[in-house]
Amino acid sequence: MSNGSKERNPFRSSSKRRRRNDAGGHALFAFFTYFVLACTAYIFLDIAVKGAPVVFKAEAPFVNLGFIFNNPETLVVFKDGNGEKVRMAMSDFSEFKKANPEAVITDEHTFSYCAGGIWGPLVGTALLVGICMVIALFAGVASAIFLNEYARHGRFMNTIRLAIMNLAGVPSIVFGLFGLGVFCLWPWLPVLTYEPSGNAVATFAIPFTDGFLSFQGWGTSMIAGGCTLAIMVLPVIIAACEESLKAVPMGFREAAMALGATKWQAIRTAVLPYAKPGILTASILGITRVAGETAPIMFTAALAHKAGLPWAEAKGGGLFWVSDFFTQSVQALPYHIYTVSARIPRSEDTEPMQNGSVFVFLLLVMAFAALSISMRARYRKKLKW
Repeated sequence: MSNGSKERNPFRSSSKRRRRNDAGGHALFAFFTYFVLACTAYIFLDIAVKGAPVVFKAEAPFVNLGFIFNNPETLVVFKDGNGEKVRMAMSDFSEFKKANPEAVITDEHTFSYCAGGIWGPLVGTALLVGICMVIALFAGVASAIFLNEYARHGRFMNTIRLAIMNLAGVPSIVFGLFGLGVFCLWPWLPVLTYEPSGNAVATFAIPFTDGFLSFQGWGTSMIAGGCTLAIMVLPVIIAACEESLKAVPMGFREAAMALGATKWQAIRTAVLPYAKPGILTASILGITRVAGETAPIMFTAALAHKAGLPWAEAKGGGLFWVSDFFTQSVQALPYHIYTVSARIPRSEDTEPMQNGSVFVFLLLVMAFAALSISMRARYRKKLKW
């Protein structure tokens, strides 16, 4: 064999036209890839540039704690006697008027929910996501185990899997309407209460207490929103968990059962530990999805304004307090962002609340995504086969 034949690449196209087409396709794919990345980077940078000054400060403690730990309030904008523009929260404005009854106030304007902070929406979002993930993880992992480990392969099970995949593509507003009809308006959902509603379809007195078991529905409440979000994210969790279970080699199951383990013992000791990275990743990605949903929360759980936190306004004791806690409506950060951005005219007075809320929400989503990546890498290093 000659030196020329050794140096020649046998897989290299001999046609210059084909090489040009290949280079053009490579450039086209690279252009669209970097174009998408550039658009994403621009959006993130724009949010960061506008929102970071609201959340962070140049002096200690370097974080605007008032924005994080105060509830939203109405913003009052007016001009004082010197013609200078003044911005105050409604509570501060009321105190100012009491302390200065002779103060000259002109050109007064109010903007709802644009003063104070986002503590109430943050707490409400955390509670809704917590309820959602407790329900969705238990039901999702159990369903994935059944579909992958116990169910027989056939047309019926394939139909169920297809239905699950189709549910993953249903718009969130449809889930919101479903949750409104089932969890909010259906009267046969029970609550423990001291004062049954007049619309209750059945009421039973609980012995040795002053309370009742009342079938009156949950109404717009935290538990209704959490259940709606759980149903919405279930298809994603089931599909991801089933794929994680499928990735575990069949030999693990066979070896465990050959040693005398039952079916469940084999799954619990030889399958689930190795599927844990995928299950955790699915759960955290599910959190990032439901945390940003607006339509289901708006229909089933959220209020634009709520004076107190759920645990502070819950009444009764014991199980009655728990029931009252979960049947309260809450604020939520996605709905708060929608309210201050879509329902309130954008101006220099409302921009700090709008930009700061979006920036905090972006940080939360990025934190959950980073947590998902780090946990998956950590468990994959520990579990190798």
